[in-house]
Amino acid sequence: MTVTIALFTRDLRVHDNPMLRAACREGAAVVPLFVLDDRTIAREPVAPNRIRFLLTALSELDDELRALDGRLVIRRGDVLDEVDRVVARTHAESVHIAADVSWYSRVRERRLRERLAHRDCLLYTHDDSLTVATPGDPAPATGRGHFAVFTPYFRRWMQTPMRRPLPPPPRFVVPSYRGVALPRFSELCDEPGSPQMTAGGETSGRKLMKQWFSGPIRHYDSMSDDLAADATSHLSPYLHFGCISPTELVHRADSSTPGGYAFVRQLAWRDFHHQLLADRPEAGWTDYRRGPVEWRDDPAAAEAWRNGRTGYPVIDAAMRQLLAEGWMPGRARLIVAAFLTKTLRIDWRIGAAHFQRWLTDADVANNQLNWQWAAGTGTDTRPNRVLNPLRQAERHDPDGEYVRRWLPELAHLPGASVHTPWRSDTPHSVYPAPIVEVNGM
Repeated sequence: MTVTIALFTRDLRVHDNPMLRAACREGAAVVPLFVLDDRTIAREPVAPNRIRFLLTALSELDDELRALDGRLVIRRGDVLDEVDRVVARTHAESVHIAADVSWYSRVRERRLRERLAHRDCLLYTHDDSLTVATPGDPAPATGRGHFAVFTPYFRRWMQTPMRRPLPPPPRFVVPSYRGVALPRFSELCDEPGSPQMTAGGETSGRKLMKQWFSGPIRHYDSMSDDLAADATSHLSPYLHFGCISPTELVHRADSSTPGGYAFVRQLAWRDFHHQLLADRPEAGWTDYRRGPVEWRDDPAAAEAWRNGRTGYPVIDAAMRQLLAEGWMPGRARLIVAAFLTKTLRIDWRIGAAHFQRWLTDADVANNQLNWQWAAGTGTDTRPNRVLNPLRQAERHDPDGEYVRRWLPELAHLPGASVHTPWRSDTPHSVYPAPIVEVNGM
């Protein structure tokens, strides 16, 4: 009996999963495998929100696989060692894995291929599992390995043929092989994480996706930047863990409508960052290009920013939402990132590490490269732009509703006055004074 291994990584779903479909097509029996790598889970910064989400996603993936007469095999330890053990025990002839673009993923793939070769076991990678377009396709006509500007990339991306979403595989056989029980959160992490975070997996993600497409997406173009409206999809954590397919989202969205087009454009931004990181993996932690400012060493200002105590309500509201929910809308991320890097002139890597610690959806491609865009060290064609927090508050939270939601100590201030509490003689014992001056104070 031919045995194959479907090695799940950031593609924790059965719907539209090219890796899983290929493994089921090739093998008479399939081992759906996930390896909990203790070194990855424990590395700094510790990410309790993503650990909690991962465990829920694995539980829901197991439920989805059992509906196909399968089950998820969990192993814990070094990925190479554990896959090697499963191959040896089941005599698997091949391993299937989704291709990824981070430095870690590429090293893992190379070492796994070398290890499996000693057992005459083949490794197949699948480029179309984590992104809509394969990184590197479309390719720029200049001969460079990646597009450096989003607009021409998006134009080509929209013209590139995209595969149709795949149904779940048919029912399949899992060979007799015991894994370990899915650990409890407390076994993997000592830190509690965000008290109001939402955790889910494929089942939860598909319910949220259906709700999004049932109506709210129609207003995405006009409402996504309205901080108080909470009018974004909230699908990004499910995309990060691969609980839903970006390809399926594109096919479900009607890009002929303003809302659908704006949503698809955001999915293209995600692919844009992946194709850049695929060609320049060092951009995960090194400047893509020289930035417009010299970084300052100001631990006190950085700590005030992390804790939502900068004295600028729109900044502090967003940072407290991050701590409470492990998430914040895209506009809020841009505002706080620009404030840290352009106003406080603090290295973007400090902000990116904090987001890696708290954001449920943080990955190297989107988190770090969005930070570089905000800092002027990335692909922004206007690297010197500065986002004034007062102007941003006026435009995107004009009535102050978002700020009052997250800063209860300022809830008594009416309307837009909540954005300038220093004009209302708010005691500094209640809310701090601004840590830096900006235009318009």
